[in-house]
Amino acid sequence: MHTIVIAGAGGFIGGALVHTLARLHPDTTIRAVDKKPLPEWHRLPHLPNTECLCLDLAQPDACHIATRNATEVYNLAADMGGMGYISNYRIACMRNVLINTNLIEAAYRAGASTYFFASSACVYNTALQADPNAVALKESDAYPALAERGYGWEKLYAEMLCQEYYHERGLRTYIARFHNIYGPYGTWRGGREKAPAALCRKALAVLHGDADHVPIWGDGTQERSYTYIDDCITGILKIVACPALIATPVNLGSDELISVNGLLDIIEAIAQPPQPFARRYEPAQPTGVQRRNSDNTFIRATLDWAPGAPIAEGLSPTYTWIAKQYNQAGQAGGPNADGNPP
Repeated sequence: MHTIVIAGAGGFIGGALVHTLARLHPDTTIRAVDKKPLPEWHRLPHLPNTECLCLDLAQPDACHIATRNATEVYNLAADMGGMGYISNYRIACMRNVLINTNLIEAAYRAGASTYFFASSACVYNTALQADPNAVALKESDAYPALAERGYGWEKLYAEMLCQEYYHERGLRTYIARFHNIYGPYGTWRGGREKAPAALCRKALAVLHGDADHVPIWGDGTQERSYTYIDDCITGILKIVACPALIATPVNLGSDELISVNGLLDIIEAIAQPPQPFARRYEPAQPTGVQRRNSDNTFIRATLDWAPGAPIAEGLSPTYTWIAKQYNQAGQAGGPNADGNPP
C-alpha cells in the first residue's frame, strides 16, 4: 500500500498539497504531519484517505513514526515566516536543520523512493540582490555562498544534504527554491505573514476604522516576485515527476517583479477605498534584500512550464479570503497587527 507523507501539513503550502494529493490519489494513504495541534492547522483535511499526526519532526523518533511504510515524503516543515520573523528569530530558523536531517534519514530507512525538499530563494547570494537594478537569480547564483543569515544558510545546507542522499544512497531527492508563495488560507496576521497578506490586512484595518494609515516597512521600493499557491502546487508535482531534476535545485517562483508600493497599489484597486490609503514608511523595520526575482530559464527549458499567475489576479482571491477572516475575527489581530514578530 502506498503512503505519501507530507511534513508541515498544518501549514499554508503543506495544507494545500495535502488536499491536492488526496484528491489525485484517492486509493493512497496521505499521512499529514505537523507539530501544531489540529485546531491550529491552516486547513484540516476531511478526506477519507488522510491520516493526521501531530509530531515534532525535529525529533528522530517522531520522524520514524511519520515515515512508516512511506513511499514518498514531502518536507515542507519549517519554523519560518515573513521578513520580520526570519530576521529576528535566526536561531529558530537554523534549528530547522534538525527536521530535514532526521526526516530524510527516516525516509531512507523506511524505503521511500522519493523525497521532496522545500527550499527557499533565501539561499541566494545576498550581494547579488543589493542593487535596485539586480538581475533575476538563476540556480547557479547560490554559489559562491552568501545566503540570508539564519534561514537561508539552513536551507542551503539542507539542499546539499538532499543531493548527497541521492549520490551516496540512491534516494531520489527533489529540491524546489520557493519564491514568496501567497494565496488564500495563508498566514495573514501574528508576525509570520509575508508582504501580500500583511498589506491586505493593513488595508482592511484602515477600511474598518481600526487604523488611519498603512504602515510600510522600508521605503516601499524593495522588489520581489510573488508566486500564487496554485502555481506552487502544480510546480511541486511537475518537479517530482521529472527525472532530469533529481538532486537538482530549481527555482519555483514567478518572474513578475513588483515593489511593495506596487503591491499596495493593486490591493487599493481591489479594495476600492473611498480615498487612497495613507502610507507611513518605517525605515527602521527589516526589509531584507533590495531586489529578488526568479530567473525561470531552467524550469521552462526542463518542464516546458513555469509559474504564470499574474500578481493582480492572485491578489484578488487572496484579499477576498483575508477580508472574510478579518470580518470574522472582528479586529486587526491584537498586539501583533502591525506584522511585528510575536
